[in-house]
Amino acid sequence: MAKYQIIRGRHIGPDELATIKEFVSLYWHKGRTEISKALCRHWEWKQPNGWLKERACRDVLLKLHRQGDIELPPGKHCGSSGKKYVQSQKFLFETCPVEGPVSQFRSLTFSMVRKTSNEKLWDQLVHQHHYLGQPLIVGSYLKYLAYLDGQIVACLGWGSAAWKVASRDEFIGWDQDTRKQNLHHVVNNVRFLVLPWVRVPHLASKLLAANIKVLKQDWLDFYNVPVWLAETFVDTSRFQGTCYKAANWIHVGSTAGSGKRGASYYYHANSKAVFVYPLHKSFRERLHG
Repeated sequence: MAKYQIIRGRHIGPDELATIKEFVSLYWHKGRTEISKALCRHWEWKQPNGWLKERACRDVLLKLHRQGDIELPPGKHCGSSGKKYVQSQKFLFETCPVEGPVSQFRSLTFSMVRKTSNEKLWDQLVHQHHYLGQPLIVGSYLKYLAYLDGQIVACLGWGSAAWKVASRDEFIGWDQDTRKQNLHHVVNNVRFLVLPWVRVPHLASKLLAANIKVLKQDWLDFYNVPVWLAETFVDTSRFQGTCYKAANWIHVGSTAGSGKRGASYYYHANSKAVFVYPLHKSFRERLHG
């Protein structure tokens, strides 16, 4: 290992590496999750709502493991080759065509499925039908299934905001320090999928507008953190962002065409349109603390 390196925002040097090895030895029999939780408690590494940053900590451990700096116990979901596998689970649900004007349907409802048995159904639908597949969400997130007259028609996912987006930060009026202090009050629409057998004009914008209303309270209830702004990134080589525009989202610019991997950035040349949606009339004041 280099003398010092930064992984997920943490400086890892000889002293930190020695501490990690000690905790790996102490909690080896309990597995990787307990090792990361114990380290988070030791470092007091927490999210703004007080939850441990155990996912970020696992990223630190995995990188050190892959570099050969530490050895981790086998993962609980690993086969003999050491590769992870996902246990398939089939869900039964209606796939009959849903067609017609949105006004002909009586009810539009949402089910927040984070930490419920239906979270795997959300994962399955997004994996099978979204062009990006199931996301690996690091940090806070909520997932929703949307129902039209009791039939599943869409999946929506919300997660922690992107760390740094120039056009968004300029729109808010953030400098670097203010962004660091208040980023947890922004939520990112990480997935939005209207299922392929659903052909209801204007449904997508209606789903966005209705989901935003329940998201604000659910996020506060789940994480004890209020959110003041929503963001999303649209791949304009595939989409025009029509449903976001129809739901009154604001186009503020484009991304730089780079992505974050761990603590570093890499250029992928796939710039995306940036849309935001204020969740409070005084969102700027609140996002300035």
